[in-house]
Amino acid sequence: MASEGGATGYIVHHLTPLSVGEGFWTLHLDTLFFSIGLGGLFIWFFKSVAERATSGVPGLAQNIAESIVEFVDTQVKDTFHGRSELIAPLALTIFCWVFLWNAMDLLPVDLLPMIGGVMGMEYMRVVPSTDLNGTFALSISVFILIFFYSIKVKGLGGFVHEMTCTPFGPKMMPFNLLLKTVEELAKPISLGLRLFGNLYAGELVFILIALLPPVLQPLLGFPWAVFHILVITLQAFIFMVLTIVYLSLACEDH
Repeated sequence: MASEGGATGYIVHHLTPLSVGEGFWTLHLDTLFFSIGLGGLFIWFFKSVAERATSGVPGLAQNIAESIVEFVDTQVKDTFHGRSELIAPLALTIFCWVFLWNAMDLLPVDLLPMIGGVMGMEYMRVVPSTDLNGTFALSISVFILIFFYSIKVKGLGGFVHEMTCTPFGPKMMPFNLLLKTVEELAKPISLGLRLFGNLYAGELVFILIALLPPVLQPLLGFPWAVFHILVITLQAFIFMVLTIVYLSLACEDH
């Protein structure tokens, strides 16, 4: 087991991103690299399955793809009450992309940072969803879509009326605007923080297990990895469902 100073340094090293720039303009290169790479993997998988799809006996890949698409489509039909050709593909993308982000947590803690070290990279944070920049980028994208659909369905006047005159009527306009502003801002903040918090905690547990004596690591690591499969799937599902719910509420024309 590492000493206290060594353990602290080990934890900090694994949770420090590979970055360039300073202040607001800092870019976390590892988050960008893994996010783009996993997004490409998602596109390649579904594209290749679609090109080789058969009406006969499907293969394993086609079964997996069809099951995921059917699952997501059911959630959209049950939750989204408006009409949009974007929502189902968006939900599918969010679910698969966030799941792949989270699944990086199941790789051995030292594997990719060790490879990066051989290539001259001092730091490498492997799980994009343990980076607030990544989770907030995704949640802010959803936030922008909420406003887009709200204005598209209700019109600019209807959107302004909803923000200023609900729930207590025109006489309470300043109070209504304050309440609605807090309500809308809470959506991307809660989406981003929920995903970040759960995966950051999960990654930290894996790092702590890696600090244990080698004989104990598989005894604790395997059960935690099995449990964590549920966590990473659940977090992807929650992010997807809340996105659908928020967009459905934005499309309701009162």
